[in-house]
Amino acid sequence: RSGFYDISNKYPWMTGSGGTDYFCPADLPDEVTRAVQAEALKAHRAVGAEVYSRVDVLLRESDAKPYVLEVNTIPGMTESSLLPKAAAAAGIDYATLCLKIIKLSLNFK
Repeated sequence: RSGFYDISNKYPWMTGSGGTDYFCPADLPDEVTRAVQAEALKAHRAVGAEVYSRVDVLLRESDAKPYVLEVNTIPGMTESSLLPKAAAAAGIDYATLCLKIIKLSLNFK
């Protein structure tokens, strides 16, 4: 809300101020969503991530070209973390997400 995704906007319950409005899934054209997903998957694989990661992507304003900012191979798993929020938007509750990560991790070869 302040223009920066800082600690007060990411964790308003800790700081007593700020807050962030999340739009998940993002309101993007289908072709942009597919391009972001493709770049995120390439980045996930490029760093050798296996079961899961969170890939942060920026879109160039002029043409919506995706640029990978970072790959987080151990993303947060708190109630306010982005991975559980994304899973919830895909219809996956927190407990199911945790079980999927555990099962996939145990079976990964």
